[in-house]
Amino acid sequence: MMMTSKERMLRSLNLEKPDRLPATIHQWQQYHLDTFMHGVDALTAFKTVGLDAAIQYFEAMGQFWIPNAEKYIVQSSQWHEEIEVINPDPLNKLLHHTIKTPEGNLTYKTGGNLTTTWITEYLVKNDEDINLIDKYMPVAKLNKKAISKTYDEIGDSGILRGFVWGDQAGCWQHACCLMDVNQLIMEAIDKPDWVHKFMRILLKKKLVFIEESLKGAKFDLIETGGGASSDTLISPKLHQEFCMPYDRQIHRALHGIGHKSTYHTCGGMKNILDLIIQNETDASETLSPCGTGGNITDPQKVRNAYKGKVAMIGGMDQVNILTFGKPEEIRKEVKRLFDGFGKDGGYIMSASDHFFDTPVENLKAYASAAKECVY
Repeated sequence: MMMTSKERMLRSLNLEKPDRLPATIHQWQQYHLDTFMHGVDALTAFKTVGLDAAIQYFEAMGQFWIPNAEKYIVQSSQWHEEIEVINPDPLNKLLHHTIKTPEGNLTYKTGGNLTTTWITEYLVKNDEDINLIDKYMPVAKLNKKAISKTYDEIGDSGILRGFVWGDQAGCWQHACCLMDVNQLIMEAIDKPDWVHKFMRILLKKKLVFIEESLKGAKFDLIETGGGASSDTLISPKLHQEFCMPYDRQIHRALHGIGHKSTYHTCGGMKNILDLIIQNETDASETLSPCGTGGNITDPQKVRNAYKGKVAMIGGMDQVNILTFGKPEEIRKEVKRLFDGFGKDGGYIMSASDHFFDTPVENLKAYASAAKECVY
């Protein structure tokens, strides 16, 4: 019996076999919608190319990396952010940020273009700066009525995904957006107690967000983690000490209010599969191949590690295959990933991460190939 996209994806997240392979992408980028899809919304884009919809809810989630991120800054009377526009050019936007608190100021700088925002100067420059974060950084609050409206609009066309609040969902990953990752790694070696204090400060705020904003919110899946926990950036030993215990507490909090989680690792993950299982997530993404900065070369090894424990999302090289590949190359790769990750169920094929210039016809070829992979 043919399933709806929502049924198909939820069945896979429950480690079961749907009617056929679900296929989607990881967040439709506004740049691609405007440039290649005539400005339609993400749900319409999914329907146009024939993919199962995975709609990402962005409002008030606090991610610095989305275009025009300054529009979504969370402020309070004790955490007031002022922005000086150094260069307003949308192709090379430069902003200087000053955060004023009752006990002193913090500063950071960002650049941006039509596809993303990046950090050029980090917020945390001294050990004491995290005390201001602890005392004064506000936690976003979601509009649950707006979430319900979006959920109902999606209907059977797919699932609605949310984040745990912060520049990145995981504590270590969030810290890497507030402090240069190279410095944070050195601090983890030289001053582990200070780094654990930093992690606890961010965890406390994330748990508040989960209780206040995610409890009762109509999401199908909540994204946690982030690329900074990848084993191509930090060692499994550092991941075990500074990521896994905090990730586990986040996942337990989500489970406590009835939400499923997907742990995002855009980068290497083949050496931390056991730790991802231990953090008690429901699904693991992005299963990134070498061509997109990951290290997954043998999907069957991932399937064997996760089987019956963790669902899988991702695997498709969104650059070399999905953007620059020919339709027959895309079809061949879909079949390889289905046979490797998906033949036992519990798998949603997805682009491993963002794309910006992928031809629409390639996306249609991707969707068509997935429909041929039946259980």
